[in-house]
Amino acid sequence: MTAITSSTAPNGLPIHRVQLDGTRAVTALVAFDAGARTERSEENGMAHFLEHLVFKGGEKYVTYRDVNETAENLGAQLNAYTSHDLVAFHITARAEKAAEAIDLLTDFVGRPRLDAEELDRERGVVIQEIARSNDQPSTVAEHLIDRAAFGDHPLGRPVLGPEEHLRDTFTREGIVAFRERQWAGSRGGAFLVGNLEHLPQNGAIDELFARFPTLDAPGPYEPAPAFDPRTLVEERDSNQSHLRMIYRPQVDPTDRRARAALTIYSTLLGGSMGSRLFDEIREQRGLAYSVYALAHAFADVPILQLSAGLDSTRTIEAYTRMREIVGELRDQGPTVEEVERARAYAAGARVLAFENTNAVARHAANQSIVYGERIDPDAAIAALDAVTYDEVAEIARGVEDRLAIGVVGPHTVADFA
Repeated sequence: MTAITSSTAPNGLPIHRVQLDGTRAVTALVAFDAGARTERSEENGMAHFLEHLVFKGGEKYVTYRDVNETAENLGAQLNAYTSHDLVAFHITARAEKAAEAIDLLTDFVGRPRLDAEELDRERGVVIQEIARSNDQPSTVAEHLIDRAAFGDHPLGRPVLGPEEHLRDTFTREGIVAFRERQWAGSRGGAFLVGNLEHLPQNGAIDELFARFPTLDAPGPYEPAPAFDPRTLVEERDSNQSHLRMIYRPQVDPTDRRARAALTIYSTLLGGSMGSRLFDEIREQRGLAYSVYALAHAFADVPILQLSAGLDSTRTIEAYTRMREIVGELRDQGPTVEEVERARAYAAGARVLAFENTNAVARHAANQSIVYGERIDPDAAIAALDAVTYDEVAEIARGVEDRLAIGVVGPHTVADFA
């Protein structure tokens, strides 16, 4: 069994220690319920921009060079991510360097300088990141499908935000205010995962995480809207099209067992080379090189997304057949063999992923912060192993034939009527 202990820093930040045997590495990850869905409309892109800015230095490691060179001298890998759900910062190092790695992470993330000159320099970097994403049709399709599924709700807006916010709107004062509003310890967590035998036992680690300020808990995020799906097409004269489809399954996202069943369903639908979408759309019909399904549960709403990149002349054929396959699973149910194979594949994939300390830390952050659940990697694997045929069949029946559609390619909305 995985050994897990927890404590709380004076600022309200929970600190979770997850001991994994058989590894020489440790990951320290700190995350907050401060992703893109917590932004006001005029703040769209701010959570991600703030993620960039903290890397410019803190009190002890004053400049970005100090941060980067210290990480390299530790032999560590340092990174961060912003999603609609979370903002997170993480460092993975050899176990012997754990305390030094945490010292670095908590300095520039917990007490960043947020220098005004660095802020202005970083604007151009993020603007280029936005421009690059807008040049990638697959990324544009992701933005379209989010908007088609959620409209102008924060879940429908891109995490990077619009370029004009970076150019004209974001100020240092506004960014500091966002951080002070959203980065409350009670709505975050620190996760130490891997070989923890070299961590000091004298309270020094809790003191490092106490570098984060004590802040009042923010108000609740805007609940997900009722499902009002649309079809959005960005017409491009191209040989390749990028198709995205979102359904809203009848699943309670707060129910861990239901989320596990949804994972098995999405796996047999389009999550492996033995799945229905891969077998028929790619192997039998040769319609697409890339075709897959994935399920995701935000804190208050689940989604099932189907995606394909394919020859533009065959997009409608693929879309029609993909929609029919979802309907067949709804009406006829999956086979027992499909469920067994998908369950084994999904649970095996989780086991393999959890060989990586960073993957365990990310999963723990999601469990704790997004869902408010107890951290337990073993239980996450066991939940997939325990899914029954009837639970998956129930998921399939609950995927109604109402879907949002996002497409980039030489098409019109009328093509998907």
